[in-house]
Amino acid sequence: MQNMNRKRVLFVALVVLAGIILLYAGRVEPDASATVAGRTSNHFNGEVFFNPVVQGQSLPQGTEQRRGFSRWVWRWIFSDDWPRWPEAASFPAGPPPAARVSRGDLRVTPVGHATFLIQMDGINILTDPIWSERCSPVSWAGPRRYRAPGIRFDDLPSIDVVLVSHNHYDHLDLPTLKRLAGKGVPRTVTALGNGDLIRESGLTTVEVLDWWQTVRLSADITVTLVPAQHFSSRTLWDRNRTLWGGFVVTGPSGSVYFAGDTGYGPHFREIARRFGPIRMALLPIAPFNPQRAKEPSRTRFPNVHMGPDEAVQAHLDLGARVSIAAHFQVFQLGWDAFDEAPNGIVSTLKERNLDPASFILPAFGRAVSAPRETERASVTYREAS
Repeated sequence: MQNMNRKRVLFVALVVLAGIILLYAGRVEPDASATVAGRTSNHFNGEVFFNPVVQGQSLPQGTEQRRGFSRWVWRWIFSDDWPRWPEAASFPAGPPPAARVSRGDLRVTPVGHATFLIQMDGINILTDPIWSERCSPVSWAGPRRYRAPGIRFDDLPSIDVVLVSHNHYDHLDLPTLKRLAGKGVPRTVTALGNGDLIRESGLTTVEVLDWWQTVRLSADITVTLVPAQHFSSRTLWDRNRTLWGGFVVTGPSGSVYFAGDTGYGPHFREIARRFGPIRMALLPIAPFNPQRAKEPSRTRFPNVHMGPDEAVQAHLDLGARVSIAAHFQVFQLGWDAFDEAPNGIVSTLKERNLDPASFILPAFGRAVSAPRETERASVTYREAS
């Protein structure tokens, strides 16, 4: 009861804050690149971006999940039936990563949630970085981090490029981007419409892409923005005004796919067709329960997130040599129990007679080295039990 009252107080404060922002800032618009490029895009209707294929969805294009998201916010504020996660324990950070890896080598260190340090072919890439305590528009309210980042911020090696998949607060965290700007990160790549917001952090060289557009990171390394089945928003009035996506990074060491945040869909097979074989895939596995259920369930959060079953199927669709689980046990963003998503991965791999080392539940802060053709992934991970 005390927790619910505290949420209601925070709700009132947030409403007041939103009113002030609306009064002084007016309606939030995407930057010009989204409007210009979007006119020729098959996932932009002139006002908002949309998912071209949403399974089981009959809503008009551009309006996906409005009611579902509003209900989620309402439940977060007023519901007292959220699954209780264990008391937060101390999770020590991993060792400082290597400064770089050699050409042909691929090493990925999960930091937590959707933040990964990808080291391949001599360059260092950071995905959707968040070292903040909360994923929220304010520092004093919103979902709080359950565990500390797997790499201490000061232990990060020199970062060559930051990839930002979309504008949700748990993926585009301005305080962290400001810290990275202070470290002199030279380059950021993101989806249409997010450029101006990222530049506010001090990261000045920002390249914005539409789905399937590619930029070169070095003489022999490219990054491509690929489709995701998701949505965007940072306020109550900017729904789907900016694009979302995942990334495929391709170099001498192979192709790495970072999904960002996505529901299950046919885009995985298309990514495999264009970029296969995928040497390593970084796939979200939660949240997937749309509401608390009396019995454990692996039913997906409608359309925009994957659960364990769908994540394993995405792994198979991609033909990935190895996949790493993301988006779990850091921020409580749904009605999943603490171990529900990881346990679901273990169960699904057993049910489908798949090698447990093919889909890794990582130890945050511990590097995963991509396997050669005859090897398993080299990693500290939780064995299936």
